[in-house]
Amino acid sequence: MAVYTDISEDDLKWFLTEYDAGTLLSYKGIAEGVENSNFLLHTTKKPLILTLYEKRVEKSDLPFFLGLMQHLAARGVSCPLPLPRRDGTLLGTLSDRPAALISFLEGMWLRKPEAKHCREVGKALAQMHLAGESFELKRPNALSLEGWKLLWDKSEARADEVEKGLSAEIRGEIDFLSARWPKDLPAGIIHADLFPDNVFFLGDELSGLIDFYFACNDLLAYDVSIIVNAWCFEKDGAYNISKGTAMLEGYQSIRPLSAAELAALPVLARGSALRFFLTRLYDWLTTPEGAMVTKKDPLEYLRKLRFHRQVASAAEYGLSA
Repeated sequence: MAVYTDISEDDLKWFLTEYDAGTLLSYKGIAEGVENSNFLLHTTKKPLILTLYEKRVEKSDLPFFLGLMQHLAARGVSCPLPLPRRDGTLLGTLSDRPAALISFLEGMWLRKPEAKHCREVGKALAQMHLAGESFELKRPNALSLEGWKLLWDKSEARADEVEKGLSAEIRGEIDFLSARWPKDLPAGIIHADLFPDNVFFLGDELSGLIDFYFACNDLLAYDVSIIVNAWCFEKDGAYNISKGTAMLEGYQSIRPLSAAELAALPVLARGSALRFFLTRLYDWLTTPEGAMVTKKDPLEYLRKLRFHRQVASAAEYGLSA
């Protein structure tokens, strides 16, 4: 979440008249994240999240995102729900941006997750994968191999400003993954961005998943590699095998990974590390000064990418193939 577009109180009050959401009491921007502009609203009825969809999000994708949240919630996945407007639609316009009101999910994201939390995240992701099997809308992953190449084209000329030799290293990594990316693994709806700040807990109990704006159709095991990258490394860059074991065992307790998926995990983890390195690098180089957004260090994911190059099998992540 982030704030790129400011809103006025008068415009917001007018926007709320199109919903049965109560009267505005207060609102504030949410600075975490990098994709859309988000605000926490308090009304006379209940707290809500207001999302303004920025230019990186295609308006044509919004029925997929909003419909997916409805679909998953109806099948027992705890996630926010878009509120319908008085005319029954889910999207309005505010500050010249497509905008939606989303229900507020109780809980907090964990700054220092432990292995027991990783186990619950693994379970929740597997449950989401199973619940998404019957979702009829499709959305290709715009941030897979071809998308990585496009991002790299926009950043390569300045990459060595971030670290010397980076241009040649990443070009070689893209060539490696292009030649070895798996194609015949189970696929379906993936979250594609299930970082700690997108998972809420109440105490040690997982209360819900948020931020489905990268969700798409792709390899399910690729989504698993994303949570391994996002949850199982410590701040000093070390891989925590206890967290990895708990994460993978939690996932497999709901949806067992096939032998082919386990064998592909090191390559998938390299790919997901590259994906987040490239988006972070692009944002690092292009986010305008003064935007209310927290830029994330791309080198964190470069270090993870280098770790995965040394991994030979899924056993090194904490689970035997």
